Amino acid sequence: MYGLTFGAELSVHFSASARCPAGFRGRGGRGRAGAVMARVAVRESVTLAGRAERARAARAFVSEVLGSGHPCGDVAILLVSEVFSNSVRHSGSAAPGETVTVAVIAGDGVVRVEVTDRAGPGTPELRLASRDAEGGRGLQLVAGLAARWGWRRRRGGRLVTWFEVVGPELATKPSQPRAGSGDHTQ
Repeated sequence: MYGLTFGAELSVHFSASARCPAGFRGRGGRGRAGAVMARVAVRESVTLAGRAERARAARAFVSEVLGSGHPCGDVAILLVSEVFSNSVRHSGSAAPGETVTVAVIAGDGVVRVEVTDRAGPGTPELRLASRDAEGGRGLQLVAGLAARWGWRRRRGGRLVTWFEVVGPELATKPSQPRAGSGDHTQ
């Protein structure tokens, strides 16, 4: 694990290829996470209406928190769009009055994004899309670009789908769950 540990994850997935671009100095940029590489923790969240068009607001929120030039910014913005869209499509959050919450936790060279929705009947599963399918590739992107991703159920009928991307100083360290944390891989 890369310094941000959260127990009770029911499903954890690792990607060997997940790395943010090298060369980020950890200072500057307009976002509050501009000091992420300097080991300063940032946690912010926003709750949005569970509508597909609000994915744009989710992307803008992640961008604002991380700031321009953040080494994990482009990947985090792309992946939050995919996870947010899945939340609206596959959960009860698309019902009138329902919401999706996006949280960004950044520190120790790790950016973790959590998307919480009104859980639907299933859970996020990595599936292969047929060659001609118009959809079904969102979690493939998450699995390919995130250092780790997974989900957990919360009380009150909520589901949290999360992913982590790592900064360049952690790119060469192996990703391993902390013993006893409740994490397991698939």
